[in-house]
Amino acid sequence: MASVLVVEDDADVRTALIRELGARSHAVRSAGTAMDALREITREPPDVVVLDLGLPDLDGAEVLKMLRGVSDVPVVVATARDDEPEIVRILHAGADDYLVKPFSADVLNARLTAVLRRSARSGPAAELTVGGLHIDLDRREAGLDGAALELTRREFDLLAYLAARPGRVVARRELLAEVWRQAYGDDQTIDVHLSWLRRKLGETAAEPRYLHTVRGVGVRLAPPERS
Repeated sequence: MASVLVVEDDADVRTALIRELGARSHAVRSAGTAMDALREITREPPDVVVLDLGLPDLDGAEVLKMLRGVSDVPVVVATARDDEPEIVRILHAGADDYLVKPFSADVLNARLTAVLRRSARSGPAAELTVGGLHIDLDRREAGLDGAALELTRREFDLLAYLAARPGRVVARRELLAEVWRQAYGDDQTIDVHLSWLRRKLGETAAEPRYLHTVRGVGVRLAPPERS
């Protein structure tokens, strides 16, 4: 069971989603406007948000941007907008999944379960240690040699995904699918985030300590070699 916030302005659709998700043992709250949704999220953060884009007071894309400024709660966008550029834009803006209406309650429930599993919000606390790098998945905190790292949401997700697979070369396609939740995308997006991470880890692509690029294949995170 998960705590779900349904953000949907259509009363009939909202009622149907509440009924169907409740029947699948989720605890469901709802909001009909963007501002009500943001208040609900800051007052009592849910495990996952189902977000419609066509809200009466603010466009859902703007809501997503504002939401990402205060919370890392997983967001599944559920909307009638089916044009590809819009889907790509929303995923880049921080959505964890994208569903086009109409869809069945079973499909929505499966997507929610998958998003919760990937975000590890439904599981116990877990910590990762690679060399002097320490990552607390439950608190979403990271540190290097005892000093806290100030990471963005995406930087943390990328670092945690690689740290959970120490020594393994992770393909770029896998990173796009599992960290960015995209089946395809621009490799430059990964390169930019790797560059930011390297800077915060005190290394460069030319002189790596933890993050090693394997040209034409992917990225490997490993502890520094002892001299």
